[in-house]
Amino acid sequence: MDTGDTAWVLTSSALVLLMTPGLAFFYGGMVRSKSVLNMMMMSLGAMGVVGVLWVLFGYSTAFGADVGAGLLGKPFEFFGLDGLLGKESLFGTIPSTVFVAFQAMFAIITVALVSGAIADRARFGPWLLFAGLWATVVYFPVAHWVFDFDGKDADGNVIDPGGWIANKLLAIDFAGGTAVHINAGAAGLALAIVLGKRVGWPKEPMKPHSLPLVVLGAGLLWFGWFGFNAGSALAANTTAGVTFINTAVATCAAMLGWLIVERIRDGHATTLGAASGIVAGLVAITPACSSVTPIGAIAVGAITGVLCALAVSLKYRFGFDDSLDVVGVHLVGGLSGTILIGLFASDAAPAAVNGLFYGGGFNQLWRQAVGAFAVMGYSFVLSLILGYAVKLTVGFRATEEAEVASIDEGEHAERAYEYGSLTSARGASKPSVTAGATAVLEGSKKS
Repeated sequence: MDTGDTAWVLTSSALVLLMTPGLAFFYGGMVRSKSVLNMMMMSLGAMGVVGVLWVLFGYSTAFGADVGAGLLGKPFEFFGLDGLLGKESLFGTIPSTVFVAFQAMFAIITVALVSGAIADRARFGPWLLFAGLWATVVYFPVAHWVFDFDGKDADGNVIDPGGWIANKLLAIDFAGGTAVHINAGAAGLALAIVLGKRVGWPKEPMKPHSLPLVVLGAGLLWFGWFGFNAGSALAANTTAGVTFINTAVATCAAMLGWLIVERIRDGHATTLGAASGIVAGLVAITPACSSVTPIGAIAVGAITGVLCALAVSLKYRFGFDDSLDVVGVHLVGGLSGTILIGLFASDAAPAAVNGLFYGGGFNQLWRQAVGAFAVMGYSFVLSLILGYAVKLTVGFRATEEAEVASIDEGEHAERAYEYGSLTSARGASKPSVTAGATAVLEGSKKS
């Protein structure tokens, strides 16, 4: 057990948890003012549902003993984290409970990411139901595929088989390009199809109501992402340092790539484009941060920034209403970052693998492609089935009246902003400043 490593992973866990409120700000700023609370609540609701499921059986499903050719962990092996509260280390030099906490934050943010595709029109209760089902059927098994490495004895013999992508396919995904971003992006596409288009889309303008909130959210996401990527080293070591600098520089390059596309295509670079480019770069470097050099990270970020800036317009061409560009940023960005490992991986980086451009041929490239598209296909099909199941049983979409008037009021009986009057937290109206001033003036006239 190493106290320095433990402290770093605990800190990283807190940083990754901060990403979910950051996402709530990011998504909340991108929607119209009548939907901001509902959007934020979808992220917060995911924290509640997935946090509980993770302790009950989620961790076991992802990291329990393999029960089927690398497809699934034993769901109830550590039910309620039974047997994990001791000091023994299951991964690296940190207590098992610290690893459990770190991975829990990944599960939470992945489910929250999906919600952006159905902003402005989803009912809160059915969303929570879908979130629980999706985490159970899609995320937990995929996390097993990608993150659960074989347990080996002192002689290198496998004694505890793990997931098929990590151990049989040997695709590289250091921190979740497939399990988190491709997974969430494919689910977002499926739900956009299930729920259909927003009322008035795409004819009516549906601009972000608060770009400052978007920038705040992007900043919190970037800050938290250092825990997401560098924390995945599970130690305060060289790998953490390399992934940290790669995360920073790839994000910078992606932001520039996105802004260049905007300038050439639209004639101006936007604040929304800068924030979106930041997230696209973070998505792209997530799988690649341990396998590329800083120069490779710049290339991965720049290429992905350009691709995502172009991809967000595909929803207009194909007619699916991906409200907050989950598909264009997370699915496309995740695919780009995962596959580009096969081109830009260098044995100078901690993963010690060469891609096509560094003399490694196509060996790593095909592995990356198979892993990426396997997760995309699985997530899309299962998400489509789960989405329609929720829609046909309890109903998924808000009524047209609630959507047009205010889904915040329809679903939560609240509004993000009160105009024209002061209202107490308990709903009792208070006289406005204007009304009070008028009363004073009328009294002075009578006297």
